[in-house]
Amino acid sequence: MSSPPLEWSDLPVFLAIAREGTLGAAARKLGQSQPTMGRRLRALEEATSTALFQRTADGFVLTDEGAVMLRHAERMEAEAQALSRELAGNEQRLEGMLRLTCSDWFGRIVLAPMLAEFHRRHPGVVVETLTDPRIYSLARREADLVLRIAPFDEPEVIARRLMTVPYALYAPADFGPLGDSVPVVVMDTGFGGMPDVAWLMQSLPTARIVARSNSREMQAQLCALGTGLAVLPKPLAAATPGLVEVDLGSAPPSRETWLGYHRDLKRLPRLRALLDLMVESVAFR
Repeated sequence: MSSPPLEWSDLPVFLAIAREGTLGAAARKLGQSQPTMGRRLRALEEATSTALFQRTADGFVLTDEGAVMLRHAERMEAEAQALSRELAGNEQRLEGMLRLTCSDWFGRIVLAPMLAEFHRRHPGVVVETLTDPRIYSLARREADLVLRIAPFDEPEVIARRLMTVPYALYAPADFGPLGDSVPVVVMDTGFGGMPDVAWLMQSLPTARIVARSNSREMQAQLCALGTGLAVLPKPLAAATPGLVEVDLGSAPPSRETWLGYHRDLKRLPRLRALLDLMVESVAFR
């Protein structure tokens, strides 16, 4: 009959007995029972067809074969410890590239501070941020992470709500009383169906559209320069000098910001680290 296979998990038992000299002391070191230690030692000796210890009144003494086993077992232990240290180090020293896409204002106001902190924690990861209006495909791996105001319905995408962004109506600081035909800056015609556009035209039915842009950054600057009133995300308005909030008795609809990534990347360490930081940052806003 062939010998039972060698169990690598029995090697720590062998090392503990060799170093401690008795089953009792070795059992205490490994947090095992003495009978368990004896049973696992017998299994190891059966697997190697070798007596590894000589049992004496003073304890366990290595045989010649046991001394050979000790040299190999210690090298294996050292390699296992080195592997654990290297893997732990790799988790802390993440490297590689991440490509993400978001709107222009969200990238500058909300995301940039998060990415600066992420770089401080993980300098080996290069984050490429795309803020143009193109819709990037996660399925075709055009981006690793997408942040947008529309929920995701693609079956291969893992999505979650990141934060709720409040909106308000703003005017330049020197803007006078609201009158008829008040000038307003709104989204471009391609985004004319946005909830804030409908709210603005309902709240100011005689308003006169004087400028359009698909960029919230542009709308904020036009508003601050006196072109007209604009509905803006509150974080963007707070970061734009020269704006004052206008109270019409009701607030524009807030918007949800969603993040999504391909399910194949859910275990990518550098992506997980960035997602964790984003959630952590938003929790304290």
